[in-house]
Amino acid sequence: MSRVVRTASEFVRVEIDSSIATIRVDRPKMNPLSTEVQEALGEAAGIVTLDDEVAAVIVYGGEKVFAAGADIKEMQHMSYTDMVQRAPIIQACFSAVARIPKPTVAAIEGYALGAGCELAMCCDFRVAAQDARLGQPEVLLGVIPGAGGTQRLARLVGVTKAKDLVFSGRMIDADEAADIGLVDQVCAPGGAHEAAVAMVGRYVHGPAFALRSAKEAIDRGLDGDLETGLAIEAMLFAGVFATKDREIGMTSFVKEGPGKAAFEGR
Repeated sequence: MSRVVRTASEFVRVEIDSSIATIRVDRPKMNPLSTEVQEALGEAAGIVTLDDEVAAVIVYGGEKVFAAGADIKEMQHMSYTDMVQRAPIIQACFSAVARIPKPTVAAIEGYALGAGCELAMCCDFRVAAQDARLGQPEVLLGVIPGAGGTQRLARLVGVTKAKDLVFSGRMIDADEAADIGLVDQVCAPGGAHEAAVAMVGRYVHGPAFALRSAKEAIDRGLDGDLETGLAIEAMLFAGVFATKDREIGMTSFVKEGPGKAAFEGR
């Protein structure tokens, strides 16, 4: 049975169906990510993180547009000192999405530009409709990406391609985004959410704590050198031996072979 959890903002809600949560941004017409929406995204990340029913998460802006960027009218009148205070909050809200300890996917229709592209990059995977457009156009406004765009983009597509997109501010289509590694799957227009459900559906009945540990090991390991990453991996590897699913998985493998375990998520 599906259910809806409201955030403090009317523009962001969490829809849960069959253990898959959709964080839905719904601020017509172009889903501008105002300060209110940014904070609601952080709140939504907390909701799906703490809900044991949720096994995987989709971030979605609807059938027309993912998010066309920050609310420029709101930002236009902000000063340097205003942004000194605000920028860490923006990043904290987006990082809350990135740290959801469950598989996540951005379902992209239409535009994912600026903060919209940065939000999509907070997810583990990205599915984009054939006619979607992605980019970091902040330079065209005389600024730079401020919600992780200079960092997550370079990690996803490499330094040279990231500099091309950030320096030029150009938009790219879904096929080019897939070619450079910014998008993982391209689908027919209108089909991004359905494709995202199919993508994360494979994880719904998986070993929840092993998936959580794998995500943490990969993400934290990328922030340091190899030796540090291996130490993180070793710690998390040992930790999953305390879970019921480890016992279930290994017992099933010995008795029945691989791929037949019925995990309990604990």
